Amino acid sequence: MSDPKVTLENSCEAALALGAAPESNEAERTKSTAESSAGFYAHISRLSTSAVSRLSDCCHGGAKMSVLAYSRGKREINQYFSIQNAKLLALVAVLLLIVFHSVSRNYGGGDTCEWLLSSGRLLGENAWQPYGCMMHRYKSNEAKSCLSEKHIAFIGDSRIRQLFYSYVNIINFEVKEEGMKHENIPFEDRSASLKVDFLWYTEVNNFMKEPLTAWTLEGTSLKPDIIVLGAATWSIKLHNGSTEALNQYKTNLTSIARLLEKLAEHIEVIWVLQDPVLEDHLSEDRKMITNQQIDLYNEAALSILNSINSVSKAKVQILRASRLAAEQTISKSLDGLHLPRSTRDISAMVLMNYFCNKILKPIDGSCCLPRPPSTLIQKLTACFFILSISGYLVLNFICRNNHRENKLPKDIESGEEKKPSIAISSVAGLKIPFQSVCKLGLIMAYFYFCDRADIFMKEQKFYTHSSFFIPLIFILVLGFFYNENSKEAKFLNREQTDEWKGWMQLVILIYHISGASAFIPVYMHVRVLVAAYLFQTGYGHFSFFWLKGDFGLHRVCQVLFRLNFLVVVLCLVMDRAYQFYYFVPLVTFWFAVIYGTMAMWPQILQKKASGNALWNLGLLMKLFFLLSCIFLLNYSQGAFENIFSCWPISKLFELQGSVHEWWFRWKLDRFAVFHGMLFAFLYLVLQKCQVLSEGKGEPLFSHRISDFLLFISVVSFLTYSIWASSCKNKTECNTLHPYVSVIQILAFILIRNIPGYARSVYSSFFAWFGKISLELFICQYHIWLAADTKGILVLIPGNPVLNIIISTFIFVCVAHEISQITNELAQIAIPKDGSALLKRLLGGAGFLLVVLLLSTQEDAKL
Repeated sequence: MSDPKVTLENSCEAALALGAAPESNEAERTKSTAESSAGFYAHISRLSTSAVSRLSDCCHGGAKMSVLAYSRGKREINQYFSIQNAKLLALVAVLLLIVFHSVSRNYGGGDTCEWLLSSGRLLGENAWQPYGCMMHRYKSNEAKSCLSEKHIAFIGDSRIRQLFYSYVNIINFEVKEEGMKHENIPFEDRSASLKVDFLWYTEVNNFMKEPLTAWTLEGTSLKPDIIVLGAATWSIKLHNGSTEALNQYKTNLTSIARLLEKLAEHIEVIWVLQDPVLEDHLSEDRKMITNQQIDLYNEAALSILNSINSVSKAKVQILRASRLAAEQTISKSLDGLHLPRSTRDISAMVLMNYFCNKILKPIDGSCCLPRPPSTLIQKLTACFFILSISGYLVLNFICRNNHRENKLPKDIESGEEKKPSIAISSVAGLKIPFQSVCKLGLIMAYFYFCDRADIFMKEQKFYTHSSFFIPLIFILVLGFFYNENSKEAKFLNREQTDEWKGWMQLVILIYHISGASAFIPVYMHVRVLVAAYLFQTGYGHFSFFWLKGDFGLHRVCQVLFRLNFLVVVLCLVMDRAYQFYYFVPLVTFWFAVIYGTMAMWPQILQKKASGNALWNLGLLMKLFFLLSCIFLLNYSQGAFENIFSCWPISKLFELQGSVHEWWFRWKLDRFAVFHGMLFAFLYLVLQKCQVLSEGKGEPLFSHRISDFLLFISVVSFLTYSIWASSCKNKTECNTLHPYVSVIQILAFILIRNIPGYARSVYSSFFAWFGKISLELFICQYHIWLAADTKGILVLIPGNPVLNIIISTFIFVCVAHEISQITNELAQIAIPKDGSALLKRLLGGAGFLLVVLLLSTQEDAKL
């Protein structure tokens, strides 16, 4: 049986679940930070040394010399490639990338509208990826809002007619392709005062010139706001692909181009290049329409329009993306001439993004999206960081001068070294917080460049099974490979909880970047991982309060600072609501609930319960009261919304003026923290009663009970996975999730902890990431993903694999540095002295009040 004293200390350490601040002294915190800095590479080094040692025992002669040489080389590599060197390499990479992308944008053509219309690649059916930017998928209400009181004209032949129908279907999906084909087709949506007309003109000739001429007249009320036109196939067909027809086409288009140039001064004009054909599928009367002929007509159109655009202020835009998409999908054409529906829909969505992104400014539509103007809060934040950097440079200069002038010369009379003055010591003391703030300011600049400035490119996500499962298998193999012996084999020891947080965080990162939420079985399993984080929060904080009974202000401020510091800074820099980073408000709220439950009279701790077992029932009654409150809020959405819609609480929990997102997130995992608290209580009671065997190599229970529980756990784990994999509807499965997610969580815990050998080892690879899991989760929003998690950040265009490698390397280095900065500033911002802490709290409250007032003022202007 385990020693109660040792068990108590271990349980307190294990209680530091996600977001829990260290309760150790300052020296221990510094030691923990240092261990984290060197952790990953030290783990690799120790693993290599252990493996080499074992291998050397069975090797002789040359083989043994080879092993020793490998070991020495490995040590040298680890010596030079430390986490600090990795961060320096990441800094150099960031600077080079900023320079490269800035030059490319300013001198190499950085117009995302041009990228949208002229380049891209097909990701899958009906999924088009423009070069360097993201397309928003418009819904009917959005299209109506954008095009309200607009008149759009499509001019051309049957292929333009198909584009017209695809465009209209975005506005009203009920419109069908029916009626006479070789005639004009009107469409009107009276609710939005919107008109879209198709004008049947098959050739570029005087007939097409007539409406264009009429629209150029001064004062005409019939002029459309947008014109989309193109034609060529009928000219090839009617004249059998003759050279004379091509020459006439050039002459007519030159004449029409002048009209298009004049119209482009006031409205949007887009010329659609001719799509390729599938020659083998063409009917006999269309055999003369070859890809060679189409290329000649496209070259003529490009030559004429580009020459006009080069000397004109107004540009006639050219839609090339449709042709690029058609080249990859024309094989699915039924008649060889007309494109499949999915390709036409892509072209229509490209046009909708071109027209509407600059008006509606969707966050996941970065093509044609102007850079958002900086808010007053962002400007003030930038000034603060600039002043901090200036202050640090001044302090650094003063310290260097003082160091040169005061090199501690010996006193002539006494022969003793002179001590530095108090003023010099105070200046040197200020240098540390200024240095941390300066580093944070530079990191925040990188965040801003990645996700707010027009420097780096962005691409949309597209889910495939390989994009999720291949990286998943890769990181799992790495995690199993880098394993070490635990310092102790206690139940859910600190190393194991770090490992648990680490692998869950890596899975969530892969889930986000691959867009795996589109695949419901993966979505449901990742929902369990989020619930497991909250379970750890309940387990960890309950264990701490139950065992130590520390309800002091210092402990609370430590936890809240650790959880919220980065998010508060990002809210200021990135102009996002606190609720946008939903997980931090969630764990902050539940920490407050746990604290209130445990601190509420009567305070029931393990010491008190040890003297009288009835106090255990009192604690269970507290937990039952908490469960009742959860049920009450769950079945009273109106009461829930009223509670969290009151100012200033509303500023913390509202997103886009509504608490609906907060309600959804809270409701989805509403029992996870309660489950964690209850499980921690049951475990600690069993531990106190010395029912558990927690020695190295020992099963947690007797062999018979352990085998039975393992069997039940494996069956439960697989049963949940089978159920989750059979889910067909997210809404229905989310309704059951709060009740059943605990099954897989408990099954995993028992499988991981019942066998003694399983408790005795842990993955150092996963544990390293677990120590910075909170920073990884938050930082991914802007410097790994893009467009507030809607897309993917592109640092290396044209090479997705290399881009992921480089961006991930920088992302992890930044997250680790932010973790260290948070720990450094926490020691300064949260002093142990009560009066000093109260002053800091008053200052912090005043700062937050000013931010809330400024934010409210900014919202009122919108």
